[in-house]
Amino acid sequence: MLPSVSVVIPCYNGHAFLDQVVQSVLNQTVKPLEIIVVDDGSDNPETIKFLDEISSGVLLIRQKNKGLPRARNVGFAAAKGEYILPLDCDDWLEPEFLEMGLKLITENEGVDFMFSWMSLEAESSGILEKHYNFFEQLFLNQLPYCILQPKKIWEDLGGYDELMRKGYEDWEWNIRLGKAGYKGGVIKRPLFHYRVQSTAMLASISRRKHVDLWMFIREKHAGLYSGKELFAMWKIWRHSGSTRPLFLYFGWEALYRLLPKTLFRFLVSTLFSCAHSARFKKK
Repeated sequence: MLPSVSVVIPCYNGHAFLDQVVQSVLNQTVKPLEIIVVDDGSDNPETIKFLDEISSGVLLIRQKNKGLPRARNVGFAAAKGEYILPLDCDDWLEPEFLEMGLKLITENEGVDFMFSWMSLEAESSGILEKHYNFFEQLFLNQLPYCILQPKKIWEDLGGYDELMRKGYEDWEWNIRLGKAGYKGGVIKRPLFHYRVQSTAMLASISRRKHVDLWMFIREKHAGLYSGKELFAMWKIWRHSGSTRPLFLYFGWEALYRLLPKTLFRFLVSTLFSCAHSARFKKK
């Protein structure tokens, strides 16, 4: 028998696609133990009305607006499943996600959590391939937020950083997973549908603050970014799949150390914006 799963869906004024999200969870070939929707202080009357009338099969938790990391942590704390899957209120899953994910984890001793390739929707399209490479993860967030993970890991590591209300809390969380020795496994199929919207927090806030948020993560985990540690990590991960050649990140590191922070911030922000636009453009 496969382990039980709780699906946690934070929601802030985001009811427009919530029916589709919940239905994609209910349609799973392996049914979740529960679906938890955490209302992060929504003040949109339509969202409030929608949540008031949400299915009795969904556990609704309401809190004052405290940000996405807090909403996730509240949902994780309430979850009764052995595994938990965070899912935003505008994305959705293919029916096989939970079944294939649980089998990947339980049948492979070296896999602690899982994710899949992504299908881009709405303002973008195409398949976004993902890899697990912890060295690359130190410089770019290559993992989706939607990872199936044991609740015990969340408990042991202390949950998402609630200070990161401007985004990339999942990036910092993913680095903490790797730092603690946990490894991810990937299903090379687009089982996760990610809705790209210019008005979403990731596009409107997080990417504009990309360098500052990365610098916050770097300072929090400074030990990982020493020259000795980076070289050791590169040797471990240099033959694993990655989005870009890993040696390029040593150039990134050199620029960070040598350039004034204002110049580094401008340079990386410009390069990141160009690369992101090319990667997420409508195909």
